[in-house]
Formats: sequence, structure tokens, C-alpha cells
Amino acid sequence: MTKKVVVNKPNKYNEPKVAAPIKLDLGCGKNKKGADWIGVDVIDFEGVDKVFNIGKAKWPYKDGSVDEVHASHFVEHLLPAERIHFVNELQRVLKFPEYNNAGAMVKGFCTMIVPHWASQRAYGDLTHVWPPVSEFWFYYLDKEWRAVNAPHNLDYKCNLSVTWGYNMHPEIQSRNVEFQQEAMKWKKEACSDIIATISKKV
Repeated sequence: MTKKVVVNKPNKYNEPKVAAPIKLDLGCGKNKKGADWIGVDVIDFEGVDKVFNIGKAKWPYKDGSVDEVHASHFVEHLLPAERIHFVNELQRVLKFPEYNNAGAMVKGFCTMIVPHWASQRAYGDLTHVWPPVSEFWFYYLDKEWRAVNAPHNLDYKCNLSVTWGYNMHPEIQSRNVEFQQEAMKWKKEACSDIIATISKKV
């Protein structure tokens, strides 16, 4: 008589546990992005999950442990040195980017939204810190670019890749692409926000 071999099939009791993605909404205030996000703020608003100073403290996350970061209308409130701390910590905690079959980034990135520097949105709130965030700042986040163009900026430890686009004024959105490009380059109030995607350089 042969012995029957029982194969344990994976089920909810013996499958290895997969950790939930770590998704941080930094500077979330009272409007956390969603239930699956960790809301972070320096003020203990209702709905905030973690309270710490994002621009000064070491973030309480392990190196390379964070799947996604969202920072909407927050970075413009940081002092210049705090912005550098922000990108250095972003470099430390983010996972390297991963892509789906269509080439879209699905893990290991930060979406940062700030008021466009040529919009009154950048200046109307007196808690915004000078200078406003501009696209040229993104070059400083690249280690190789800094080595050639800004070797005096020793406080930066990050090596990040940034792509960006714009949230345009409603009256510009309906115009053709040529008009939009001309307006974005030369006309005040054409762009309301800068929307940047930031990831670690591989």
C-alpha cells in the first residue's frame, strides 16, 4: 500500500504575509488623501496619523521602505534648509521605482504639488516661504548636476530624478497646445500649480 502524500496548498492561514504598502501624505492637514494613506503633519489635526516636523526631524521610516509619497501644497511652507532636509529624507526612505507593463511608475515615487511661482497662489498665503518653488530647483536634486554646476551646495545628499507638468488656469486649458506653451513661458497666471514626480535615480 502506497502512502498518500498530502500537499499543503496555499490558503489564508499559511500564505506568507505581505506587508501593506507604506504611503505617506506629508503635510496633509485635515484632508488626508485616503484611508490607505498615512497622514503626517506637524499639527495634530483630526485624521493625522503621525505628528512630527517633516522639515527638521528624521522621518520614522526605514531606509527604502516607503512605496509612495504625496505632498500637496506643503513644500512651499518650508524654509530653504527644510526643503533640502525634505529631499534628503525622501531619498533615504523611498523605494527604488517600479513600473507596470505599460511603463507607468507604480511604486517608489513622490508626487509633489506646489503653487506656480508666477501665480498669485504662490504669494497670497503669507505662511508661504520665500523663494517660491521653481522648476530650476529640481536640477539641484540631481547629484551629477550639482557636482558640475553647484559644488558649493554640500547640504544636499539626494540623487533624485524629477519630471514635471502644470495645472493651468481654466481659461488656458481650453486653448490649443501652441497657445498654452506660449502662455506658460511668458504669461503670469497661466499656470496655477507645478506638479512634479520625484524618484530615486537608479
